[in-house]
Amino acid sequence: MSADVELQGVSIAFGDFYAAKNVNVKIEAGEFFSFLGPSGCGKTTLLRAVSGFLEPSEGKVLIGGQNMSGIGPNKRPTSLIFQNLALFPLMSVADNIAFSLEVRGVSKQARRKRADELLDLVALNGQGDKKVHELSGGQKQRVAIARALAVEPEVLLLDEPLSALDLKLRQKMRTELRAIQQRVGITFIYITHDQGEALTMSDRVGVMNDGQLEQVGSCYEVYQTPSTPFVATFVGENNAFSGKVEKVSKGIAQVNVDGTSFSGSIGKTTVGDPHPVGVGDDVMIFVRPESLSLAKGTKAPKNKFSADIETIELFCQAARWHLTEVLV
Repeated sequence: MSADVELQGVSIAFGDFYAAKNVNVKIEAGEFFSFLGPSGCGKTTLLRAVSGFLEPSEGKVLIGGQNMSGIGPNKRPTSLIFQNLALFPLMSVADNIAFSLEVRGVSKQARRKRADELLDLVALNGQGDKKVHELSGGQKQRVAIARALAVEPEVLLLDEPLSALDLKLRQKMRTELRAIQQRVGITFIYITHDQGEALTMSDRVGVMNDGQLEQVGSCYEVYQTPSTPFVATFVGENNAFSGKVEKVSKGIAQVNVDGTSFSGSIGKTTVGDPHPVGVGDDVMIFVRPESLSLAKGTKAPKNKFSADIETIELFCQAARWHLTEVLV
């Protein structure tokens, strides 16, 4: 069983400081939703409000349409996986998974059956009698997921659970985590500062900045049609230019940047409407690196410019060119 989660005007204050400011979002039942943002932006604070470890200063948290105000973590249909997995080192893997069931008075036979089902789900068949220290980092992560699923929550909350893993293991676990979510079919709310995690696993992403939700949309939308300059620069890489609008026609703006004219589509607001751009306005142009190509020559026709190559960074599959001083 899965439940939707809705934040209605949620603000969370610590004295005069607001960690979250008037956040409104509805996460659909069965959705994999990620809050993406830099450290200190308020995403973990929101997760704690959903889990019941924090009460909003303003607004409401609804799970399955029910107002959660005054309902503690142990009474909510949620499970939370912390950044620190907090597995019990002296218990076996199976006992770790079934611990919450033991607390609830479930029989030993039923606990073991449920643990074996979850070990199968997370591809740890036959590992139930091992101790935690005998497992790899990825296996420990899967045990934590299985333990969180043992009580059959309607919503699983994940607070940067992959951050302690190395790059290769993180990439592998992203695939496994998404596959597990699709098999169990419940709502996943995932917290991360890693855009690679958010964009590869999520159905939708909410981009956070300074306690505010700047944009909510599909991975394609937040990457290709960012609503704010912050989203444009935080999600993926972008080249940013400042200029003045010379002409506007049918959703296309012509912008003068230091004497060179560029034309491009006008960005959309958070509600999907084009930004109200007029002739003479100061604007920003954002260009993804993959939308650029390099060629020899000094002429600079429309949407092209000349520049000096400052440095070149080589990667296994690509190179990053740093250009300096536009030569008009």
